Amino acid sequence: MLKHYLSAADLSRAEAEALLERAAGLKAEFHANGRGAHSGLPLQGKTLALVFEKPSLRTRVAFEAGMTQLGGHGSYLSANDIDMGGRESVPDVARNLSRWVQAIAARVFKHATVETLARHATVPVINALSDREHPCQALADMLTLRERFGQLQGLHLAYVGDGNNVCHSLLLLGASLGVNIAVACPPDYRPDPEILEHAEHLAATSGARITLTAAPEEAVTGAAAVYTDVWTSMGQEHETARRVPVFTPYQVNPALMARADRGAVFLHCLPAHRGEEVTAEVIDGPQSVVFDQAENRLHVQKALILTLLERGAG
Repeated sequence: MLKHYLSAADLSRAEAEALLERAAGLKAEFHANGRGAHSGLPLQGKTLALVFEKPSLRTRVAFEAGMTQLGGHGSYLSANDIDMGGRESVPDVARNLSRWVQAIAARVFKHATVETLARHATVPVINALSDREHPCQALADMLTLRERFGQLQGLHLAYVGDGNNVCHSLLLLGASLGVNIAVACPPDYRPDPEILEHAEHLAATSGARITLTAAPEEAVTGAAAVYTDVWTSMGQEHETARRVPVFTPYQVNPALMARADRGAVFLHCLPAHRGEEVTAEVIDGPQSVVFDQAENRLHVQKALILTLLERGAG
């Protein structure tokens, strides 16, 4: 039974598919009622603590707006408010919050932090981003692809760039849902071997294929979707000068997109650095679905919170 959502691998295929279906329903209701509150306000009187060591646009607003639309409340706590591991230990943060709120979403530097929160909390904990994974983003990505292509089984997704937390969650959730994923990254920036091994195990069950290459052209050829992320993630700014020349051949530009399927879409978790990992022609062009992804963060996170709280109540 799903108690926390720390990794994209926490969801079985059936759970992931049910969650995406629920998110699609919430999205339809959101637009049908004029982008307002959901009927019945199912989370009335409920509070979600947003424990954020890193700043955010999409994650914070999607969680706060989602809680409001469901009748609940999001309480934002920055690093200055808590100072986890400094002024307050992580276990004590978990224990305190569990007495006041019904769920915790944590955006942290170290994955171990969100794992510690989950071990000591008596309410559901959601990984809103860590250095290992970005599982809420992967849910939004899969919902976006489902909307565009109707099904996920057998879909060819190419990821180009750094084998980072976004790549990790894409591999795990995509493999579980039957998506064929080709990852192109420099040899020194490959995904974590344990994540790859887990994704390959999931792919063997779902019938998906996982491909790892150093050649972006190989990964993108015939792809239905091309995905990239920034070359230097938050907290890695000191590596920028070293990373830029390594990743320059991995830029997603019109020439690379031309190798994908004719109806291919472009994805990016945002924020984007135009002129670096992607050109303006691509991200601002007709193939881009990056703002569909951004909106879908709202709907998948609402579906996730509802599901977790229902499980906890059961």
